[in-house]
Amino acid sequence: MRSEHQMLDLILSVAERDERIRVVIMNGSRANPNAPRDIFQDFDIIYLATDPAPFIRNLPWIDQFGERMILQLPDEMSDTPPDAAQGSGYLMQFADGNRIDLGIYPLHRLTEFIRDSQTILLLDKDGRVPPLPPASERDYLPSPPTAKAFADCCNEFWWVAPYAAKGLWRSEILYAKHILDHYQRDMLMQLLTWHIGLQTGFTANPGKHGKYFQCYLEPELWDLLLKTYSNADYTQTWEALFTMCTLFRQVAVPLAEHYGFEYPFDDDRRVFAHLQHVCSLPKDANEMY
Repeated sequence: MRSEHQMLDLILSVAERDERIRVVIMNGSRANPNAPRDIFQDFDIIYLATDPAPFIRNLPWIDQFGERMILQLPDEMSDTPPDAAQGSGYLMQFADGNRIDLGIYPLHRLTEFIRDSQTILLLDKDGRVPPLPPASERDYLPSPPTAKAFADCCNEFWWVAPYAAKGLWRSEILYAKHILDHYQRDMLMQLLTWHIGLQTGFTANPGKHGKYFQCYLEPELWDLLLKTYSNADYTQTWEALFTMCTLFRQVAVPLAEHYGFEYPFDDDRRVFAHLQHVCSLPKDANEMY
């Protein structure tokens, strides 16, 4: 596996040899001073060029970055052809384990890309880039909830819960798990993000998809969160649904109290009772109540 030093040398040497490429910046986790370092980190690189069009769909040109395991062209994955003049990207997973997410864009988009607080300037051939502040997580920190955002989160969580129960009663495990692991979980993760923000003064980055939650959640909350992930067993999925509701309530109530928001206790009580009722409802029932 090529080292970080070797990869950065390669990324810069490609740009230095090509007169069309004028600026190189790096963002993502390698530009985040607080991100854990490991062998799986991508190299998120942007080349700003005088004309990006010749680089688009130019597979022989990207061969110089190394032997690829797999390639994705995200801008090609729609029915509408990309505008070559606006640039495009190559997501390259290499056979040695390294990965480069490379975007090639026109110089006039420079300001757009250096706004990201996790930006490190690697090359500036013409002195176009103004001095940048040290890379930080500033743009990736959570914000406190508004009363409306909190109310909407609670409403969506309890609104979709009966859908999961319906799917479980019908023995439609894939449908039930989709509701549980997408709609409800999205609301739970948003709530936990606010909780972590409150506990840390909104100075900590919980990470994409909660990847750093374990670092910030209290052990008992972390244990409950893990129990909300189930396999395809119906009994375990029912248990995961009830645990998710318990965890949501346990976090939402004190959060509401802190901010002076209203927690929908009546919705919680009625929906949770409905879930318990459906869980015990005979499969041959002709009436729900």
